[in-house]
Amino acid sequence: MKNIILNTDSYKASHYLQYPEGTTRISSYIEPRGGVYPEVLFFGLQMFLKEYFLEPITRSNITEAAEFFSDHGLPFNKKGWQHILDQHDGKLPIAIEAAPEGLILPTGNVVVQMTNTDNQCAWLTSYLETALLRGVWYPTTVATISWQCKKIIKSYLEKTADSLESLTFKLHDFGARGASSLETAALGAAAHLVNFYGTDTVAGVVACRKYYHELMAGFSVPAAEHSTITSWGKENEVEAYRHILDKFSGDDEFVAVVSDSYDLWHAIDELWGTQLKQEVMKNRGTLVIRPDSGNPVKIVPEAIERLMNKFGYVTNSKGYKVLPNYLRVIQGDGISSPAVIEEILSVMETARLSAENVAFGMGGGLLQRVNRDTLSFAMKTSAIEINGQWQDVYKDPITDTSKRSKRGRLALIAENGIKTVSHDELKGRSNLLRPVYRNGELLNDWTLFEIRNLASR
Repeated sequence: MKNIILNTDSYKASHYLQYPEGTTRISSYIEPRGGVYPEVLFFGLQMFLKEYFLEPITRSNITEAAEFFSDHGLPFNKKGWQHILDQHDGKLPIAIEAAPEGLILPTGNVVVQMTNTDNQCAWLTSYLETALLRGVWYPTTVATISWQCKKIIKSYLEKTADSLESLTFKLHDFGARGASSLETAALGAAAHLVNFYGTDTVAGVVACRKYYHELMAGFSVPAAEHSTITSWGKENEVEAYRHILDKFSGDDEFVAVVSDSYDLWHAIDELWGTQLKQEVMKNRGTLVIRPDSGNPVKIVPEAIERLMNKFGYVTNSKGYKVLPNYLRVIQGDGISSPAVIEEILSVMETARLSAENVAFGMGGGLLQRVNRDTLSFAMKTSAIEINGQWQDVYKDPITDTSKRSKRGRLALIAENGIKTVSHDELKGRSNLLRPVYRNGELLNDWTLFEIRNLASR
């Protein structure tokens, strides 16, 4: 699966025969054209480049691809790939420039631009579209959704809490088991970690270590699942809670306990709030109650209010009620989009409940319920060099003007906001597109620390 020659769409194999005679270079770009959100948080290109574009192609790669496309019914540019092997030691003769990872910019702007560097390999630019576009759209989309959640949570903390100190732990990644593959989980979870520090997706933390020089990008806490509660039997539910509380008590310790295996309200009012009340109050750490069923817009405020009825609350400087420091709530079930988080926090605000009482867990809505059209990502050719002369290339379908593509070689500038211009229009202005890859070599190596700083501006 690591043969980059086969990391493409079938029809790409025939395109080397379709370009005009005299074609020497092709320039293509990637942009999020629009979609659900007006802005995007660009992230993930470096993971793809390190995993797929730094390893030279080999003779066996070419032989495998030649046999495949012959059987598949398509022509194969064996001569072109052999040229790359012979003249470039198998390193891809392309140049890639990109926006800084972590940059937040409006949709409709170029984020990546790629051009071949060998005049005999103009066909290569478009051939690599399938792999490169997939390597960009997914992590950028997840990073954008996570960032949208962060904006919402931050706004409610600013209105209802005394501090933003807890913000980076307010959205926890629960998406590992719902992702389509281990690689999907790793890429998406790493994207979430640009914005937050809470995760249960181990693969994302490993990805940040491997690709972005961050030894420990995310953190978790001990937590119960239904099996560790129901294995005690319904009649011993309180003993299950007592056992977990005993095992994970201590100064500054956190433990999350799912509490709806049978009757959430009974668990809060009678078990946690009566039989275990003194133990909860004296455990020296923080108990996090986790509802896991029902309508979260109704469940979360009621759970918090029931806990306040049993354990009390303080009123912060902004007039909102806050549970004691040893008690919080996390809601993971039903958090399918940023809009659900906003709806819950809005109801809480109306009830004078501070946003600091609750954290959220997000699974499929974060890592899996996305596609290329979420932000309308596309890669298009915008310029071609024929017989030494650059020409603009574009599409402009009358049946869908939203698919109109950009023309020429492009640049990205920060001037009254961020916008895309022709490279010829730079005229000394700084280009935000930076060289990141050339002829098999990585030219820039972002750290997660740098990316987080840029994304939090």
